[in-house]
Amino acid sequence: MRTKITELLHIDNPIIQGGMAWVAEHHLAAAVSAASGLGIIGAANAPADWVRGEIRKAREITSNPIGVNVMLLSPYADEVAQVLVEEKVPVITTGAGNPGKYMEMWKSAGSKVIPVVASVALARMMERGGADAVIAEGTESGGHIGAATTMTLVPQVRDAVKVPVIAAGGVGDGRGMAACFMLGADAVQIGTRFVVAKESICHENYKERIIKAKDIDSAVTGRSHGHPIRQLRNQMTKEYLKKEQEGVPFEELELMTVGALRNAVVDGDVKHGTVMAGQIAGLISKEQTCQEIIDEIMKEAAALLQGATNE
Repeated sequence: MRTKITELLHIDNPIIQGGMAWVAEHHLAAAVSAASGLGIIGAANAPADWVRGEIRKAREITSNPIGVNVMLLSPYADEVAQVLVEEKVPVITTGAGNPGKYMEMWKSAGSKVIPVVASVALARMMERGGADAVIAEGTESGGHIGAATTMTLVPQVRDAVKVPVIAAGGVGDGRGMAACFMLGADAVQIGTRFVVAKESICHENYKERIIKAKDIDSAVTGRSHGHPIRQLRNQMTKEYLKKEQEGVPFEELELMTVGALRNAVVDGDVKHGTVMAGQIAGLISKEQTCQEIIDEIMKEAAALLQGATNE
């Protein structure tokens, strides 16, 4: 399936793996890229040396393009930005801020820069700043979220910018991918389904929690202080939401979540840890390899899009 994104990024399938903190390391990124999607290493709050090491380890597994997601609020963002230039990373996605200060450096090094946006205004700003494409991420996604749904955000971003648009949030199978293409997307970014991939280093408890999730099992914490995060319901979210409703100060709420994502992903504490996952979790029912996931999604999407074209 050839699209503006497959041509821009030199990949065969218009599927990008989300740069999820603690999850998107070299094993997963390399497996997605080897399956002809675009694997992404999530830099999150990690130091630059760790990011460099992950890039090199991924390249030992596959020669296909691999990208890195930069969390711009990271205290190591400046150092990581420089490492990406030194390592000649072909694709850089960004979140939690404006990558403007790095744009010229990255573009001069030959990297394609693709920011995540949650609004039309931000998409336009990123295009003016030199972005090669944008990821329009709806509120259905796991982790930090905006307010607009994928269904409403993607077509409005498509109409607002000339650069390619990647749809994210609530995409877990070929039906979701086909729907995003009908809305004007040139590719999709998928996170939650890749969390349960066989190559994912996520603890089995985390994977099992997603596989057993129902459609109503996600909760959003942090709305009261402007930092909403979608995750699966557990004892921690129950206590957090109760305190949030009681008006507990932000600083106290933050203490509840320090290290909570790592506790869930690495240690398997799905009761008190942060189990980030999108609303699509209820659709995911099995663990597969990245190749199987991508092949299944592409086959289903192609059949649906071909049917729509024929009609």
